[in-house]
Amino acid sequence: MNGDSGIISDNQQKKKVVIVAMSGNMLLNFAGPADVFINADKCLALSGSKLGYEVLVASPTSNKTLKTLTGVEIVCQYSAIEITTAVDTVIVAGNESYALEKSEYADFCRWLSTMNANNTRRIGSVCGGAFVLAEAGLLNGKKATTHWHLSERLKKEYPLVDVNTNAFYTTDGRIYTSGGVSSGIDLALALVEEDHGKDIAIQVARRLVFYLSRPGFQVQFSNLLPVYESSTIAGRLHEWFVENLHQPLDVVRIADHLNMSPRNFTRVFHKQTGLPPAKFIEKLRVENARKYLEDTDMSLENIAEKCGLGGLVSMRRTFLRHLMTTPSDYRQAFRTSLKVPGVNDIIQPHLYHTN
Repeated sequence: MNGDSGIISDNQQKKKVVIVAMSGNMLLNFAGPADVFINADKCLALSGSKLGYEVLVASPTSNKTLKTLTGVEIVCQYSAIEITTAVDTVIVAGNESYALEKSEYADFCRWLSTMNANNTRRIGSVCGGAFVLAEAGLLNGKKATTHWHLSERLKKEYPLVDVNTNAFYTTDGRIYTSGGVSSGIDLALALVEEDHGKDIAIQVARRLVFYLSRPGFQVQFSNLLPVYESSTIAGRLHEWFVENLHQPLDVVRIADHLNMSPRNFTRVFHKQTGLPPAKFIEKLRVENARKYLEDTDMSLENIAEKCGLGGLVSMRRTFLRHLMTTPSDYRQAFRTSLKVPGVNDIIQPHLYHTN
């Protein structure tokens, strides 16, 4: 890239935003951020400002035709690796399906690695795009997020990355990463606000019928419990746990149920699940309460009692601690439009069954 051309500044011309759409994408991964910047440009123009955005959707390879998960093919006007002028913002959108092998986007990673503070003001990612940034070495020693379903894989494959599982988006210096799909819109709105202030960002959010800051929560709602096999102690206990959530479940009682000593039970359980029994039980109570909030009309008082979360005040505190939202806000956000009559259909074991 030509470092002599410098960053496109507010006083010179529109900021160039390159959104790289990885093959195998969900459309919203790149279309969402693109629509945010395009609408921001319109809002700025209506306000009389000439300081908007030039938005380029580019492919990561020399092949400019991209297949999406919907079957729609996108023909990009640009290939990212052909861009040699200074860029204000680069966003790598998606790659969660791993449609491209590392060898296929090696040239793109090398292109990314040349993007320094002299030629690119900021670099971001949406969902699995964090893997591409990590492969290019841009996330080493940085805080980053991705879709909650991919976070453990990101930690394992790139141990130098400080992965934040829950955040909608994170910033670390000039690096910005966001979670899954719609989180790319959250990130893009935050970047517009950073560039042009809250008033313009709010105008864009209203145009898109989207929250500038989502109410009641600012985290991804991943499963709280670790995945475990049915052969583990947690797997064998799951049904019994669910049936007895409304009762005290201390280590002594659980160990007695398994005819184990409390000390040995605690040691084995922690080793297999990565959580002490008390913390696991608390997370299981919250997971079950979430399903009741999503799928039933049961009162908050009854849910708190049925899941062993104490009263309303206690349940509220527990939800805030684990999900950064209240039970009532959670229900409003995730309440199903369908009635689910059977309690037996509500609780789903969070485990892998083995033959």
